[in-house]
Amino acid sequence: MKKDIFDYYANSVAKQFNITLEQLYTQTKVSHIVDARQILYYLCIERPIKKSYIKTFLQEQGYEVSHSTMEHGYKKALHLIESDPDFLTMVKDIQQNDN
Repeated sequence: MKKDIFDYYANSVAKQFNITLEQLYTQTKVSHIVDARQILYYLCIERPIKKSYIKTFLQEQGYEVSHSTMEHGYKKALHLIESDPDFLTMVKDIQQNDN
């Protein structure tokens, strides 16, 4: 069940940022890809999906992440959402369709 929600969020975020899932799961510091991953962390943590589950789902895709990185990303995403109405709209749209 949580995996389905995670997959929905990952696909939705990738689509919104106009990137592939492969790019989303790539170890890179390209800013729009980092923003996408941080929004993914935010959506999952707000759901709530445990960080250990998120970490496992990401590892299944070949992406290694620590709990502290997820927490940092969550806080960065929160800042983006609070400071940019476009991010807020995107997150709300994704959350409304996550059933």
